Amino acid sequence: TLFSTVEATSSISIALMLWYGAAQIGLGRVGTGQIGTDIFALGTLVAFVDYIQKLFVPIREFSTKYTTMQSALTAIERVFQLLDTPATIMTPDVPQQPAQIRGRITFENVWFAYNDEDWVLRDVSFTLEPGEKIALVGATGAGKTTISKLLNRFYDIQKGRILIDGVDVRDWDLKVLRRQIGIVLQDVFMFVGDIATNISLGASEISQQAIEQAAQAVNADRFIQHLPHGYTEELYERGSNLSAGQRQLLSFARALAYDPTILVLDEATSSVDPETELLIQDALTTLMQGRTTLVVAHRFSTIQNVDRILVMHKGKLREIGTHQELMEQQGIYWRLYQLQYDGNAGDGRHSRQPEAALNTGSVSPQTER
Repeated sequence: TLFSTVEATSSISIALMLWYGAAQIGLGRVGTGQIGTDIFALGTLVAFVDYIQKLFVPIREFSTKYTTMQSALTAIERVFQLLDTPATIMTPDVPQQPAQIRGRITFENVWFAYNDEDWVLRDVSFTLEPGEKIALVGATGAGKTTISKLLNRFYDIQKGRILIDGVDVRDWDLKVLRRQIGIVLQDVFMFVGDIATNISLGASEISQQAIEQAAQAVNADRFIQHLPHGYTEELYERGSNLSAGQRQLLSFARALAYDPTILVLDEATSSVDPETELLIQDALTTLMQGRTTLVVAHRFSTIQNVDRILVMHKGKLREIGTHQELMEQQGIYWRLYQLQYDGNAGDGRHSRQPEAALNTGSVSPQTER
């Protein structure tokens, strides 16, 4: 606003000067009365216009710096407001930990709401055995991603319990809990630095050999070797000099390097080309091997190798079973499946085309926001 005011004042001043000076020249009131008076008066007018422009140069610079300072003060206020916000998720004074971490997950009558009693999850109960792979499917807003957030204790539930190896997540040491859970999100965040640092996240206990082995296991080594500097290749902010598929493969290598007991995949194959998706599917097989895996599925190519499928609907767990069992029931899962592939949910026909698509991994995306 200040910069705009300065610009407007400058333009108005020049306009007034031109109007007044031109009027005086026309009336013959400027000059000495000698030959060439009008030429002299015109030069004077031009000089005054230049003077006015030079007058406003420092004022413009001040207004620009003042605007920048105001933006900085606003940012600082937000930072301090965040720092002053009290932490609500804390490690208990006497944390508990199971004798052996195996990755057994239990949700017991879980109710959760972000605001008051606007329930996002309603009486959700299920169990994952160590090494089991399950997929969470459902329409937008069904509560799938919320379940993964609660597992990491990003929020505390209002009712029920969430147990990992028999210990409530609220009784775990937060660092130990989150160290056991590897998360691969849809939007992969890369830091400014080299590729090796982005895989290890700067952890000194992860050696260069472990970094390279993790990258090789998830097929990330294929493109890293073709980079000019390999694992020391510098990444721009948010990894903008890599493709979406390459960033996704690096996120798999990052998760594998930390060797988590539990793995959470939230739409890990979105926005990639078919060739890269084949590499990612192969990487997922390696990544999920021997780990309790929770797949938040938005497209069915990511759930073809899971043991069970959990169908969420309006915050409730409505169906549980394998793909074949749920298709035979022709319930919520069947309708979602038909809508994603050929839109035949309403005509009562069980098309064979989606079955072939699931077996080959050729799917069309279904985006959840």
